[in-house]
Amino acid sequence: MNENLFNYLMTAMGVLAFEPNSQIKQDVIALGEYLQNPHFRIAVFAPFNYGKSTLLNAWLGARLLPMDLIPTTGAAIHVKYGEQIETHITLKDGTKIVKNGTNILQEYAILDNDRRMRSDVTAVEVYYPDPWLKTGVELIDLPGTDDREAQDNLVRDRLLTADLIIQVLDARKLMTLNERENLRDWLSDRGIKTVVFAINFLNLIPSEEQQEVNRRMRFVAESFRSELPNNVSNLYRVDALPALRAKLKGDSAALATNGLTTFVSAIEQITAIQQSEKSLRLPRLLAVVEPIKQALASKITTITTELTEAKEQYQAEIEVKQKAEKIIKQAFQRSLSELESWLYLPNLLSAYQSQLATALEQSKLDDWENQQLQPKLLEYQNAIAHWVNKASEFFDKKPPAELSITLPKPPEIPLPKSPNTPNKSSDVDLTPVAIATGLGWLLGGPVGAAIIGGATYLIDKNSESPVKPIVTDPELIKKAASEAAKNYLTTFSNEAFPPLKEYQQIVEKWLDFQPSLEPQNTSERYHNLQLLTTLSSNLERELEILSPKIS
Repeated sequence: MNENLFNYLMTAMGVLAFEPNSQIKQDVIALGEYLQNPHFRIAVFAPFNYGKSTLLNAWLGARLLPMDLIPTTGAAIHVKYGEQIETHITLKDGTKIVKNGTNILQEYAILDNDRRMRSDVTAVEVYYPDPWLKTGVELIDLPGTDDREAQDNLVRDRLLTADLIIQVLDARKLMTLNERENLRDWLSDRGIKTVVFAINFLNLIPSEEQQEVNRRMRFVAESFRSELPNNVSNLYRVDALPALRAKLKGDSAALATNGLTTFVSAIEQITAIQQSEKSLRLPRLLAVVEPIKQALASKITTITTELTEAKEQYQAEIEVKQKAEKIIKQAFQRSLSELESWLYLPNLLSAYQSQLATALEQSKLDDWENQQLQPKLLEYQNAIAHWVNKASEFFDKKPPAELSITLPKPPEIPLPKSPNTPNKSSDVDLTPVAIATGLGWLLGGPVGAAIIGGATYLIDKNSESPVKPIVTDPELIKKAASEAAKNYLTTFSNEAFPPLKEYQQIVEKWLDFQPSLEPQNTSERYHNLQLLTTLSSNLERELEILSPKIS
């Protein structure tokens, strides 16, 4: 596996949120090591006490690996070529320990008293001067399975890094349920199509049962020989312990009887064939990468669907908001037009001039404003504010400042002249000035006026006692009050329209709905989609590049 492909796979697993210790991540790491390994690696595995280490010792012709009646191997022991017998131990902190011989394995490569592997060991390598190993072959003695999960996980990972798998079987309990499941889950489902089976302990069962064992195992072995020539078998009898004894004694006849010679010859032949067939690595590469590709495709589909649904939902919301905007604008304009119509001077005069004139005559302007004019103005303003507030709630926007229309100051009424009023008075200066609503008639100096019983009297403002009547004609008073009411309403109309127009412009601009270019909370989805799509394309490209190199 080249560095780019490995990095893309690790990035994909991060984006897809695989757990750090997930099996698929461990498979990718193991696969990366496998594709970069220059040796032809042969892994031997089996449950505890099936004679794995004994078989390898017989194969190599020396007691290199720990073997006993109780489960011992607690690490993956890699056997490689070396000019002399040496053991190299690598610890997690980076410490490397190198010792002559293999006695150090008793300390670092076997199970402790609780049958647990050492947690501080990352690699165990034994170097041995065997001519066949010098051809680039590497053997792996794996911990026994079916004991603890940690050992099983280690075996599962290491099997993925081997070019050829040898499974040791016990003829006395052939193919247990766990063994069949391991063949399926650890090998077949991961693209490993070739397994060589070595049946141990066949010498310990009656000869008539030996044929049944061979018959049963041929059926299983046949499904794991797809990468072997037709003239090469993948099922062999090897009586490991007798073979080791014979090998150590140099007893060739015994070696032929216990099957070791035939088995080793077949493995060397298979190795010679497969060492040049690097394309055999491609199926397991594809088997490991395929779930990641599928997860990427599934995630891409999910995000694409979510974005499509979000876009459709957003478009529906936009249409709803556009309709709402239209309705609110129409209602706002209608409310505004109703206020404008009410403020239109002819309408004000028609509705209120007579009422206001009467109120002025009776010095009750405040009462009239509070009971007549102000409530009506507030009614129109509330109608307008209702739709502004509706828009504020619906579009989640802060509303503009409220519409403010103030009432005019109290009017001044010119004092009508009576035809019988003398031009001068010896008692007081009677030059008329104006009337202020609510304050009575205003005259120059300390003299005022009040209307009592239809007649107007001069008043000494200090004593509030009548002094002298000025005007006694009610029609003239009504005329003056009507004119003052007209002036008041004219001022009210003229002063109300400018702030109303300004408020209309502010609200219309504020009401203008401008949808964003994309729905909220989608930018991160688009980013993830782009990342996933790029990763998927990069994986496909790297696999296409790698396939010719492997094939």
